Amino acid sequence: MTATTQPPFQASADSLDPTDWNSVRQMGHRMLDDMVDMLAGLRETPVWQPMPPEARQALRGGALPTEPGDLDAVYQDFQTLVQPYGSGNSHPRFMGWVQGGGNPVGMLAELLAAATNPNLGGRDHAPIEVERQVIRWAAEMLGFPQDASGVLVTGTSMANLIAVLVARTRALGTDVRRTGLQGRRLVAYTSVEAHNCVARAMDMAGLGSDALRLIGVDAHHRIDLHALQAAIAQDTAAGLQPFMVVGCAGTVDTGSVDDLSALAALARTQGLWFHVDAAYGALAMLSPAQRPLLQGLSEADSVAFDFHKWAQVPYDAGCIVVRDAALHAATFASQPAYLQRSVRGMAGNQPWPTDFGPDLSRGFRALKVWMTLKTYGAAKLGQVVAHNCSLAQHLARCVDAEPQLERLAPVTLNVVCFRVKAQGVDLDALNADIVADVQESGIAVPSTTRIGGVLAIRVALVNHRTRQEDVQMLLDAVLAATQQRLASA
Repeated sequence: MTATTQPPFQASADSLDPTDWNSVRQMGHRMLDDMVDMLAGLRETPVWQPMPPEARQALRGGALPTEPGDLDAVYQDFQTLVQPYGSGNSHPRFMGWVQGGGNPVGMLAELLAAATNPNLGGRDHAPIEVERQVIRWAAEMLGFPQDASGVLVTGTSMANLIAVLVARTRALGTDVRRTGLQGRRLVAYTSVEAHNCVARAMDMAGLGSDALRLIGVDAHHRIDLHALQAAIAQDTAAGLQPFMVVGCAGTVDTGSVDDLSALAALARTQGLWFHVDAAYGALAMLSPAQRPLLQGLSEADSVAFDFHKWAQVPYDAGCIVVRDAALHAATFASQPAYLQRSVRGMAGNQPWPTDFGPDLSRGFRALKVWMTLKTYGAAKLGQVVAHNCSLAQHLARCVDAEPQLERLAPVTLNVVCFRVKAQGVDLDALNADIVADVQESGIAVPSTTRIGGVLAIRVALVNHRTRQEDVQMLLDAVLAATQQRLASA
């Protein structure tokens, strides 16, 4: 049956189910075919294109729909107003930010998860066991003990907040959940290159972002251990209570990795909770070539990372793994009457995921992680990591060989930072315009950051679809935009 002759969708009088299930079946087949065609043809489409004003206005206008609409017309609106104007992170030449490209198995898993529609806050059902299996696999990947706890969350921002709260409980005891800080002044430490979500976690935990000490970095953009020790000593002498150090495994600006073994040793000596923000770097544990860079990760007290980055799972799929499961549960678990546990029936199977994080209503994001890992295998995902890092080294060599370009930071994993050089112009403004020009061309999407006080073009290679030819197209586009800018100047 073609799209023009399929039966119209019409809800029944007493529910949201259709009067004719075949209408849903046909529309579902059509949507699936269209999405598979979209993924198969990504390389031939623009990475990104700005929304026309009329499309933006169409999405902004209109009152709340009160009467039934036509599903076919709604889907057409999606195809014309939404699909063409996404961020483009599925595209092989999306290189601006550390965002995974998704995968077709994960897409199908989302359909299955939505159809079964379980709530993974707790209770006794198979989806809970799927998430527990994913957490065990995550612990194995990180080198954590198999009895470590963990939970899937929206992303590393939430995972870092959970880590701060667990560390706060360790420092002050479980009474802090009732009585608050009671004037006690906790301080934590991380590098100046840490993601801003670490400071936001301190803010949301009630400790204040000023209680996070941002420590300088060395020539390899790793946290300066001597400066860290000095800051801890200074705070202790001032009567403050150091409680946590956050290492970075793959910083957002340069992709650098702190000396995790040294941080682990220092944290043990000082009695600090050692947490690692490994948002994308954790998956480097699956690549034999990159794994040595993360030596010491297995010694952490907790690790936050995203399956939706280098594991290529569709958004969203963040994860927190904690070595001390009892402490983790003590930070969040509660049992009001409506959540009472039992040894029989659906109220069994404790502890529940809600005991390890703030959410009770939780979707089945574990399914897309589980199906991705079972279908592709850890070794294949490790190959993706290795390939991206190899492409980054190739791009770095190309930048170093081009007289008009200057590399601004070492390349540790998959991020390359450089800028265009020119005489007699504002280099920050020039490089910002070049990045916008390349983005608007639809050829590729780099981004910008600041390295050593100057604006840099940042290229983050994360997508499993990216090839060497894509890196070359990006570089050619940057150089072409440079020539156009300088000629017009």
